[in-house]
Amino acid sequence: MNKIIVYEHPDFRGLSMEFTDDIQNLVQKNFDNCISSVKVIGQPWVLYEHLYYKGLEWVYEEGEYSNVSKHDTVSSLRLITEDLHDPKITLYEHPNYKGKEIVLTCEANLCYGSFNDMASSHIVQKGAWLLYEHSDRGGRYITARDGERVPDYGVLSFHDRVSHLRPLKPGKGTVTAEVFWEKKEEKVKSFIIDSICGLNPTDHEQTFSTSLSKEYAATITENFSFNNSTTISAGATFSVDVFKVKNEFTLSVSNTFTVEKGKSESHTETKKVNITLPATIRPHTKLSVSVIRKEVDVKLPVKLTLTQGKHSVIEYGEYRCQSGLSLQTEYKEEKIEISSQKRE
Repeated sequence: MNKIIVYEHPDFRGLSMEFTDDIQNLVQKNFDNCISSVKVIGQPWVLYEHLYYKGLEWVYEEGEYSNVSKHDTVSSLRLITEDLHDPKITLYEHPNYKGKEIVLTCEANLCYGSFNDMASSHIVQKGAWLLYEHSDRGGRYITARDGERVPDYGVLSFHDRVSHLRPLKPGKGTVTAEVFWEKKEEKVKSFIIDSICGLNPTDHEQTFSTSLSKEYAATITENFSFNNSTTISAGATFSVDVFKVKNEFTLSVSNTFTVEKGKSESHTETKKVNITLPATIRPHTKLSVSVIRKEVDVKLPVKLTLTQGKHSVIEYGEYRCQSGLSLQTEYKEEKIEISSQKRE
């Protein structure tokens, strides 16, 4: 999700509004000339001094800004929707794309080269750029967007003034997961984790000698591994919902993974599971109760789609879940032979 949250006062105080689309007239939103702090999620946004994207402009990439550059002066705002990967721009010495030229694909301080204060026109091949009046991102700047052709900086009062430029960075983007159920691998194992025995040699029913219910700890471990070195940046989140794995019992898991190292993420959860034991033992009977844990190990291939603006990247990984949440009891009754002497 790409959005901007604007606040009436510095430090995210006062009235606020949230936008996900371009707003050419903040008067209509009752929020004109009152923005003093912003939070940007996803792609960068451009804030304009006047209505309809005119006047001075200020660009904010993903992050939180407790103070905007100039309080109470924003009247319109626009989302940067370009693909911000692999940026490229060509600057020209003279208007109408004439004279010497320089092609750039990354941030550059032109004061260190031979093209400082020379540009008078440009063509953006890819991405979105900020062109600064002074070195080290100083002074006034203008935005240059994908496919844009500006034949003459005279209309911008920017002839021979570009000393520094940089491409805008994409936001973290959104990650969606698609599970390939048809390629699922599943293994089920059973283990006896407890055995309880009760003996009733009498001619009458007896209460079971142990507690009528017992608690056992059961664990569920989830892990997600990327097949290759991932391009999904730290802090990105995605969820894998598993509700369709059914066997003798049901495995139902839904979890959100947060990328920290970009390689794998895991979660382990322990739960208390209560089982109820029989209340009585029949006469002349030995009752054996076995508590059985059924563990399921599921592997699922997952397709991940990372979307940043108009740019999408597909990656693949493996979701694995090991669950021991299923407990059940098995009962076995055996008749006890009582000698005639004992009966007498």
